[in-house]
Formats: sequence, C-alpha cells, structure tokens
Amino acid sequence: MEYGTRALSSMKSTERNQNHPKKGSTIKVDPIRDTRAILRIKRMLRNKPRDLCLFTLGINTAYRASELLSITCGQVRFLQAGDVLDVWQRKTKKYRATTLNHAAINSITEWLTVHPEPLPNAPLFRSRTGQALTVSTLSNMVKDWCHNAHIHGNYGSHSLRKTWGYHQLRRNQKTKPHMVLPILMHAYGHTNQEQTLEYLCIQSDEVANLFMQIEL
Repeated sequence: MEYGTRALSSMKSTERNQNHPKKGSTIKVDPIRDTRAILRIKRMLRNKPRDLCLFTLGINTAYRASELLSITCGQVRFLQAGDVLDVWQRKTKKYRATTLNHAAINSITEWLTVHPEPLPNAPLFRSRTGQALTVSTLSNMVKDWCHNAHIHGNYGSHSLRKTWGYHQLRRNQKTKPHMVLPILMHAYGHTNQEQTLEYLCIQSDEVANLFMQIEL
C-alpha cells in the first residue's frame, strides 16, 4: 500500500510538473492575454477569498511573487483605493511603491473579513501552517488556475505581474503608446523598452509590420 501511494504521488508530481524546465534551464512564462480567461479564473476562485485576493492583487500590480507574499495584514488593513502600498524588494534592496485600485482593495477587504489570523504582523497570504505561502507554491497555484481555466501556454508566478503590464500596454497603445511603455519600463525596473516588450511577450509594432508587409 505504501509503495502504491508513493508511486501514485510520484506520477501526480510528474504529471503536474511536466512543463517545468529541466535543471539549469529556464522557461519564459506568459501573461494571461484573454480578459475572458481572467474572469473565468475569478469565478473559479470566488469561494476562495485568499486565492482570489492573491490573484487579483497580483494582476493589478507590478509586484514580484516574493513581494506579494511578504505583505502583512497590518500593511493593508486600513488602505483605500488610491492609497500607496510600499513593499520591500529583496532583489533591488529598495521599496516598491504601488497605488492600489478598487479591484485590489475590494479583494483585500473581503479576504481580511475571513482571514483566520489578521494580526498586524501576520502574513496576508498565509498557508495552512500559518506561515506565508512560498513562491513555488504560488507558481503551482497559477499553473493550476490557468489549466483549469483551459488557457494554453506556460504560466507561473511571474504571469501575474506580466498580465498587469500586458493589458496596460495593449489598452493604451492606441491613445498614448509613447507614454505607457516608459512608465512600464520604470515599474518593472528594466533598462530599456525592448526588454519590457520582450518580458511582456509583445512584439514591437515595427517588427509586427515587417511580418505583415510581405507574404511569400
């Protein structure tokens, strides 16, 4: 029985991680491009306020996974839409300031009303053990959400912040393209606009036009 359980567990692990890169290699994760897919995921998570809050906050900010998971209840308890949340970045050793919109605040408020331990220093996104969720756990959660929403592609924890930038650029590219891209570059801490476009899995308009000009 024990062997069978281990074998089954190993099979499930292999199946769940079949798209993971091999050790020493990397895989570029995608943003969630379809707004209908975003709505499907939100509907799936409507009875899971912690996960819905994590997903909503992730796609409405440029925070890295580690930054999201470092947020405490006390940091957000009294915030309102339009307020700024400062989160320490381990990578850059600086604070990242983000203005929270109504969607982010509403999801935080709903989660805090049922949070099992909403103490000031308690992690906002706690695990069953009471500790903060890990980045690897969040990555697997995002993969499962996208899989269950029938979205094709490679997804992980970075998909959340990529989704925010992707839709910011797409929605503003016709009205103020020269303004939004430099702002996104600054938000992500990139050194040039090409890096931001590549990060968001977006071809520049010039490259896209080249492909459309000639059909062989």
